[in-house]
Amino acid sequence: MNLNIKAAKQDTYDAIVVGSGISGGWAAKELTEKGLKVAMLERGRDIEHITGYKTATLAPWEFEHRGRVTTEAKEQYWAGVRTGYTANEEHRYLFENDSENPYKETRGFDWIRAYHVGGRSLLWGRQSYRLNPQDFEANAKDGHGVDWPVRYDEIAPWYDYVEKFAGISGNRDGLDVLPDGQFLAPMQMNCVETHVKGQVEKKFAGRNIIIGRAAHLTSPQNFHTELGRAACQFRNMCMRGCPYGAYFSTQSSTLPAAKKTGNLTLITDTIVSEVIYDDKLGKATGVRTINQNTLETKEYYAKIIFLNASAIASTSILMNSKSSRFPNGMGNDGDQLGRNVMDHHLAVGARGTMDGFEDKYYFGRRANGIYVPRYRNWGNDKRDYVRGFGYQGGASRANWGRGVGMDGFGASFKDSLSEPGGWSMNLGGFGEMLPDEANRFTLHPTEKDKWGLPVVVFDAAYGDNEKKMRQDMMNDAAEMLEAAGLKNVTKYNDETKNPGIGIHEMGTARMGREAKSSVLNGNNQVWGAENVFVTDGSFMTSASCVNPSLTYMAFTARAADFAVKELKKKNL
Repeated sequence: MNLNIKAAKQDTYDAIVVGSGISGGWAAKELTEKGLKVAMLERGRDIEHITGYKTATLAPWEFEHRGRVTTEAKEQYWAGVRTGYTANEEHRYLFENDSENPYKETRGFDWIRAYHVGGRSLLWGRQSYRLNPQDFEANAKDGHGVDWPVRYDEIAPWYDYVEKFAGISGNRDGLDVLPDGQFLAPMQMNCVETHVKGQVEKKFAGRNIIIGRAAHLTSPQNFHTELGRAACQFRNMCMRGCPYGAYFSTQSSTLPAAKKTGNLTLITDTIVSEVIYDDKLGKATGVRTINQNTLETKEYYAKIIFLNASAIASTSILMNSKSSRFPNGMGNDGDQLGRNVMDHHLAVGARGTMDGFEDKYYFGRRANGIYVPRYRNWGNDKRDYVRGFGYQGGASRANWGRGVGMDGFGASFKDSLSEPGGWSMNLGGFGEMLPDEANRFTLHPTEKDKWGLPVVVFDAAYGDNEKKMRQDMMNDAAEMLEAAGLKNVTKYNDETKNPGIGIHEMGTARMGREAKSSVLNGNNQVWGAENVFVTDGSFMTSASCVNPSLTYMAFTARAADFAVKELKKKNL
């Protein structure tokens, strides 16, 4: 008995953070810097910053299959391969094997996972935009989903806070639809992008083309370099892991900050299966875990718990967390766990070629593109659908790779490939997906994975609103490119893609104003278990049309600040 008490004491912390991705890293940083002893539990392996990025500096010819997808990889990474993200040999080691981590689909969903320290913070697109004031009011105004319990003015200071630390390069563009932030020096558009910007903004009132706002250090501040971060080297090999720490990731940014405090214990290979709830105390006391390698079970205890395992995983943990108080899963009084799965819909837009500018080139490989902020259903514009979309894209010149499959041989042919090819430009849409209770995931009643946890079953699809929006996303892109003088403009709209393609899973444990229609309150606390916080994508009440990671960071920092204040007041 005494041994059990001793073991429990050794595994007791002020706070537990589940997951080490973008939001988990922020939770660990904020809580440790505020003086709490924190255990960060990561289900996957450790990946050390710099030394763990095993393909970061390899040349193309150093890959066994020259980057090609093998038949074996197609079978093992089946979900990732159909999206195109995990097919590349350069960074496949950072994605999960779908055959070893199965899930089921009633309606298709592309679930892209990265189970290791840093999670998908090593793989994200790094586009960093704020939601605007109308995004927080849209549900209440048009009747979709439930009303956000938070407004823009409440979260704006936290956007400021996380932008400064993360290091967001961008321009202050003065657009209501896309609030400005605390930016480092912007990256530069190339000559064709600048030309297209001028033409589009002259010919289409209300449409703007700006440089993307990206979590890349262009002009590092002292607090960045003190953590070992350096300026972006314009290699555009980000998905291999960045040994320079130039883009924001857990390894480059929040983890070294948390470790610096001496208050962090990082525990890897530890899958959290459920949150332990004490019916007598009326609060959570810890988590149960499974070692991914040995299957050993263990419990960890803490005063507060932050779930940051990603939307599907955190919600699955809540579903598994059953007690007398929560017979259907923690926070599930209103049957909302797993519902309102959202993502962004994409793979739609247009591309074309540009004559001229052959005497112009650009510096390096910019790991960023241009952005067209939303303009539909904004101001006086009204469509036959609600919400809107933006575009990401860019212009570039064809490189030596265009010679693959071309007819030709000899010195003159080789010399021609040493010169850059012609210019082309792409505009790809990113559209908002509405919250819909019918879009959901559940846990299979009998089928388990190799750790004995229920297999996830997805049942989600784009609705009529998204499909109507996609027509504008395709046609408007072609219209802008043609107006700017591009030739051979081709539209595309791949309707075979599933939700999940944007890798922005959101909404499965949403915030709201009451327990019967949401899982979390306005401070990211689980209704009825207020010492449990959820600050990954599952809390999102609507999706907006901008990349969401910056919003996860801001809400996580805000929730951590609130949690520590409540701890000091002895309210948790």
